[in-house]
Amino acid sequence: MMNEKEVTEGKEKAIARVVDGLRLSLIHYGIWFKEVEYQLGLQSAMELEEQTWQTVFPIIMKRLARVLGFETDSRGIPLRLYGKSEEELQEILSALSANWLASDGVWFQSVEKRHEMYTAKRCNDTCWSRFSPLEAFHLKALLALPEKGGLNALEEALRHRLYVNLNEYAIERPDERTMIYRMKRCRVQETRERKGLEDYPCKSGGIVEYTTFARTIDPAIVTECLGCPPDPHPRDWFCSWKFTLS
Repeated sequence: MMNEKEVTEGKEKAIARVVDGLRLSLIHYGIWFKEVEYQLGLQSAMELEEQTWQTVFPIIMKRLARVLGFETDSRGIPLRLYGKSEEELQEILSALSANWLASDGVWFQSVEKRHEMYTAKRCNDTCWSRFSPLEAFHLKALLALPEKGGLNALEEALRHRLYVNLNEYAIERPDERTMIYRMKRCRVQETRERKGLEDYPCKSGGIVEYTTFARTIDPAIVTECLGCPPDPHPRDWFCSWKFTLS
């Protein structure tokens, strides 16, 4: 018969395995996406991920609901979410966005500490070349945006990115074929500023990010960087991007 210490240690090990099971499931899902993208191309990977998610999410959530004791609707969405106010749901989304950015930042720091800034930036830029079009692809579906919606569709998509729950931005429309997007407050850069560090030189990643995002919304949109660190910039914005409908 196990003593109290053995029971506690056994429970801690079981909890650790549960947490690691979640971790491995997330990694495995991402590995599948990466390999399908490699074999079939990014567009096919995004389309197949959508199909896969719509099938597997209800399965995952219903199984978790059964063992954890919560209820879901037919799509696998926890019923407790429907009892939340819009403000409470926004708080949840903001927390998820902050966790997403924290994960991105810690990955960067891990690579930088083991290797150097150049290697971390190369990894970062490549990640954005996958994530940014994937986010745009998701938003087109979630917001029911038209296939070639032009700048109106791009503006709507930009207003719903994960970033908007963390940063402050401004959009200008000088004419019907041009849009200017400025990041007025950036959590990453402001954190570095508080620590007395120089701006993170994110221009290369930004060019990849905004170009692929806009092109996924509408292939006719051309992206131009008006300024992004290490470029000098005024105090009222960190980076600025021009989108033109060709």
